[in-house]
Parts: sequence; C-alpha cells; structure tokens
Amino acid sequence: MAYDGIVSRYLNRPLSRPAARALSRTRVTPNQVTVVTLLVAIAACAATAAGWNIAGGIAIQAASVADGVDGELARLRAMSTRFGEVLDAVTDRYADAIMLGGMTVYAARFEDHPHPEFVGMLALAGALIVSYSRARIEASMHLAPSDGLFGLASRDVRSLVAAIGAVLGLVYATLIVLAVASALTVAWRLVYLKATGAGRPPHDT
Repeated sequence: MAYDGIVSRYLNRPLSRPAARALSRTRVTPNQVTVVTLLVAIAACAATAAGWNIAGGIAIQAASVADGVDGELARLRAMSTRFGEVLDAVTDRYADAIMLGGMTVYAARFEDHPHPEFVGMLALAGALIVSYSRARIEASMHLAPSDGLFGLASRDVRSLVAAIGAVLGLVYATLIVLAVASALTVAWRLVYLKATGAGRPPHDT
C-alpha cells in the first residue's frame, strides 16, 4: 500500500516525479532505478563512515528522493509488478540498515559519546520494527496504521532527520532521536489498535 509522509509529499515527490517523467522516455526500468537507489545508500554509508559527513548527509537525502522514482516510473510506463514491489521493499530495508550502519561508524570514530554501537543498534531495530509493524497491520487487518506523532517515524521523515544530523555532525544525537521516535510510533500503533478494537480476532459466522 502506497504511503507518503509529509517529507515525501512536499519535498521528495516534486523532485522524483520530474525525474521519473524524464526516465520514462528512456529504456531505464523501475527495477534498475531501485538498484541504483541502493547503491546511493551504500555511497552514503561509505561517505559518512569515512568522516565525510556532509557528503554522506546529502547522499542520504538523495537516496530518499530516488526511492520515489522507481514507483513513479513503474506507474508511468505501466510496469508495476509484485516482484518490483518486493524488490523495492527489501532494498529499502537494506538501505536503512546500511545508512544507519555508516552513521554508527561515524559516531564511534568521530564523536566522543558512550556506546555508539548500542545507540545505532536501537535506531536500526526501531527502523525495522516501524516498517514491519506497518506491513503486518496492513496485511493481516487490511487497515492502514496510525502513525501518530505527526508521522515523525515514517521513512521519509527519518531519512531527512538522518541527513540533517549527518550534515551537522550530530550523528550520535540523531541516532537517539531516530530510536526514540521509532519506539514511540510502534507504541502508538499498538495503543491505537487496542483502543479501536482492531486487535480482536474475527468472530465465527
């Protein structure tokens, strides 16, 4: 199920849509764009881990923008497939892990804070659980989960926060913000489901 957060709607889409329209006149396929987006995420990880935090932050946001191009291109050229959707979802999770890994290495090498590896692990776990909880709720209950917190843990918002934190060199603090926002979002979803009765099993008829 397609979902646009506030950053995608007002920042990323105005850039990804023109890019998709331009690519629609070429032989580039949506799946190729998906792979290139993952490569941009790897470049962001490498740059950040090497201490080039400004370049890394720019690359993180570039990967977020590019992530919208494959879906737009698939729609424009009527090339949407289940394989493409799964490939995009899988590479998104790898991209999240790779970029957060690069940020964790930066925090360990260039910032003087305790246990950056633990903070990075919490940020990564939060990112994965936010994505998993959305997919699980949508698949089993056919219900789009509430994000609460003004969507602060949606992937597009998390990417922008990560990009800004990297550019400013405040990576350790950014990892903490990402971990806390993700945990609060998952808690909000569980409370919301419980309150709306969506957690009850269906009655036999």
